[in-house]
Amino acid sequence: MESLRRAFAGRGLGAPLGWDAVRAFEAEHGVAVPEPYRTFTALVGDGCAEGPPAYGLARLADTVPEGWRPDVPFPLTEALLWDDAEDLESGEPDVRNGCLLLGTDGCAMDWVLVVAGEQLGHVWLVTDAGALPFGRPFGHTGGTPGFDGWAAHWAAGRDWFDRRA
Repeated sequence: MESLRRAFAGRGLGAPLGWDAVRAFEAEHGVAVPEPYRTFTALVGDGCAEGPPAYGLARLADTVPEGWRPDVPFPLTEALLWDDAEDLESGEPDVRNGCLLLGTDGCAMDWVLVVAGEQLGHVWLVTDAGALPFGRPFGHTGGTPGFDGWAAHWAAGRDWFDRRA
């Protein structure tokens, strides 16, 4: 948790929610928020004006926009371009399922934290063109997967796509 405290120090971090508020959120939405994001929101801070991503880290209360279903498993296990989804019987997967909206980089580029399904705890970039997981094992970046790695990557000022796939 100390690395997250350092990453967000002096960056407009919101006040921590406390455990009761985090548990109430989980009960309301039928999910267990994955670590370390769970402890981060309870004990370190809730939302951050400066990011990540570009337009700020959403407050926990704002991570489930209307129509989103965090209690339904996230449908993806690997990167997917929507044009490639034509081969799927059901069309584009509903990437509003199984995740929380961490924030946006604008231009239909949203970062989500998976809270249900095989990708539990991973951060994904979801755009109008497709979706891909963040982290070194998935290509495109040298960053460590998960919320803590994603936040550290941002705090270090690194480009999201700092490695060629």
